[in-house]
Amino acid sequence: MDKLIIVIGICLMIVACIAIVINRVKTRKLFDSLESMIHMAMNGEFAPEHFDEGRLSKLESELSDFLSASSISAQNVKDERDKIKSLISDISHQTKTPISNLILYSELLESADLTGDEKSNVEAIHAQAEKLRFLIDSLVKLSRLENGILSLETDNEELNPLLKDVAIQLREKAEAKDIKLEIKDTDAMALIDKKWTQEAIVNIVDNAIKYTDQGSITISTKDYEMFACVDISDTGIGIPEEESAKVFQRFYRGSNVKSKEGVGIGLHLAREIISGEGGYIKLSSKLGEGTTFSVFLPKK
Repeated sequence: MDKLIIVIGICLMIVACIAIVINRVKTRKLFDSLESMIHMAMNGEFAPEHFDEGRLSKLESELSDFLSASSISAQNVKDERDKIKSLISDISHQTKTPISNLILYSELLESADLTGDEKSNVEAIHAQAEKLRFLIDSLVKLSRLENGILSLETDNEELNPLLKDVAIQLREKAEAKDIKLEIKDTDAMALIDKKWTQEAIVNIVDNAIKYTDQGSITISTKDYEMFACVDISDTGIGIPEEESAKVFQRFYRGSNVKSKEGVGIGLHLAREIISGEGGYIKLSSKLGEGTTFSVFLPKK
């Protein structure tokens, strides 16, 4: 009797071991199958297969349905992005020539022998054509950034040459308003896309020139452990405290700058660029005394 109990016990242990092994094999097979499906979906190669009605197969089938829907959705997003890319390229191409012609013809008219009113009208046409060119260029750049069509390629760059290029680009505009534009030398470096960071800082400095009637604009840099901070400080009209959070919105124009030139997109584009690099922008301002935009750029 005791031997029979021992034999039965051994048999049960063997059956239990076999069941464990079979369960592990099935589990491994399931995970291998699920891993394969996810891997194919990530590479855009997923295709649904036939499954039976077992419980594990039902899980595989449901995951298959989910991945199929995800693959279709991802493809639709890609198709839409391609359409947007094509549309943006078409807009950029189709508007470039007529706007350039408007500017050219207005410059030719300005050199002609015109009466006072005629000359004033031609100058207005020229200014509006330049404004339109800036708006189209900015919207195209912004659309490419927001839709992921254009990616920022960062590298460890020296900031001093970049800031000097900004000064060269805008010094004439500052001098036309009798504004002193000062760049303080720096040894700081940051992990940035040099071309697009320069675009962002040019937009901020250009904005400072627009809203500064007298005094100076100073560009200085502070070197922190994780960020390099570029401060653009002006002695302009300042920004009301209640509007500080709104100035980075697309097309936003402050209540005290309605009569000034501008379309309200430069600061929004600057923030998109800096955010895309892993940085951020802060501002501090006193109404009637000036504003400081602090651009925090990530370091390597």
